[in-house]
Amino acid sequence: MAAKVGNDPGNGLKNGIQPGQGWGIAVFVAIIGAFMSMLDASIVNVAIPTIMHVFNADTGSIQWVATIYLLALGTVVPLSGWMGDRLGFKRLYIISLAVFTLGSLCCMLSWSVTSLIVARVLQAVGGGMIMPTTMSMITRIVPKDRFGSAMGFFGIALMMAPAIGPTLGGYLVEYVDWRWIFTINLPVGAIGIFLSFFFLPEFESKKAEKLDLAGAVFSSTMLFSILLALSEGEDWGWTSEAIVLLLFASFILFILFIVTELTVKNPLLDLRIFRYRTFTMANLMSVVTNIGLYAGIFYIPLFLQNIRGLGAMETGLLMMPGALVSGVMMPVTGKLYDRIGPMPMAVTGSICVAVTTYLFHNIDINTPTPAIITWMMIRGAGMAFAMMPAQSASVGAVPVEVVGRASAISNIVGRVASAFGLAVLTSILNTRMGFHTMLMTSQAGMSNLGTGSFFQRVAAYLGGGTPGLQQAKVLGAAYLKGLISQAAFVKGIDDIFLIASFIMISGVLPAFFLKKHDAKAGSITTME
Repeated sequence: MAAKVGNDPGNGLKNGIQPGQGWGIAVFVAIIGAFMSMLDASIVNVAIPTIMHVFNADTGSIQWVATIYLLALGTVVPLSGWMGDRLGFKRLYIISLAVFTLGSLCCMLSWSVTSLIVARVLQAVGGGMIMPTTMSMITRIVPKDRFGSAMGFFGIALMMAPAIGPTLGGYLVEYVDWRWIFTINLPVGAIGIFLSFFFLPEFESKKAEKLDLAGAVFSSTMLFSILLALSEGEDWGWTSEAIVLLLFASFILFILFIVTELTVKNPLLDLRIFRYRTFTMANLMSVVTNIGLYAGIFYIPLFLQNIRGLGAMETGLLMMPGALVSGVMMPVTGKLYDRIGPMPMAVTGSICVAVTTYLFHNIDINTPTPAIITWMMIRGAGMAFAMMPAQSASVGAVPVEVVGRASAISNIVGRVASAFGLAVLTSILNTRMGFHTMLMTSQAGMSNLGTGSFFQRVAAYLGGGTPGLQQAKVLGAAYLKGLISQAAFVKGIDDIFLIASFIMISGVLPAFFLKKHDAKAGSITTME
């Protein structure tokens, strides 16, 4: 028998009792799928070299194991709101979790790179539906005065899954078997499906509406094009024909999508939702916080592995305290949201993340490890304060009957923002590395390497005379070139964190406009 929660006739629940009863276990069950979906977006990356060796694959084909998941994940999200209305959100959640689990089984049983890529698409089709569906269910299940607390627990999946994915993946690949990064999804998925039947409430399905087919085609194709361009731009070249065509196509499709959604009777994604000021400001803040989140998750491990020489497992363990702090703080921020609203926390969190990100702009090989861990922990707490209020305010700001579409839009904004942020920051990183390499090369005076007493001694070991001196010059130049390359990389990383800190501080402005919806008054602020 399904759980009965809620008492609001507008919440879309078939069964209702007094608010505040029985929603905790329902939220927990809903978060199972969300956590698995987010975890699989990051856990596979550390296994790529092993999978490449096992299947004897080249770099060009193996990268699609990770890329195709993100692409498929993003392109199915726009359909989640419409399908939730048609099927009911409980049924859609169970179907999505079942498809995700089936995809995981196919990944585990894959016999080639091609079969693994196809299985990852199936896995992403289910995973892409889970996140917005979970947010939609939580919005309907939880009483408004406890909404922040529930979203705080939801935030654990949002924050911790991307952070612990590489650590868990590294452990499984190193000590068990790479197939276990998919195998672990099977029992968890089965348990989640079983619990969903008993503890998720029944949601009403709406009268069948005609699918906005044009909107679906435009949005999915647009998202696939822009996400592919942002993912592969650095490798293919930002001025390459393929990337230019993808960016141009995504722009044209975006225009067609907007025109379509504003003119059709039943739009796939109702863009008029942006007239709610809190929803708009929350999504602007989501752009900033997603860039800030992935700047830390991506570039700090890059520094630790490339400069400090740590392995994936060691890097994951060093990153773990910050992820745990984020997870612990999420429920705390949820309770504070219910008491004081989103604005004070969002402002404080944005400033905190900006400051700690700025601290990283002086990181180098001599930076003490305890300092890095401490900064990551403070940054993790700040990220919880910044992200949770924005997520909660965005879905709490719109009428409950359109929350499914609003969740899909927020999900799309977050995914595109994180991909865009990583693409732009990585491009800046490479540009700054080139600048610092040129600067340090000229300062090192590499044309005079053989004149110093050190290289004269090296020449003596190599046999002396002009041949020995020439060989010493070659070896010295290679050694110095390696040092300069490392130093330029560190300087580039430092520049990235400086830029990311300014991006994060810009999130303070939209944070000032976040408001908690007054459930009793039933008022929702628009920009009209």
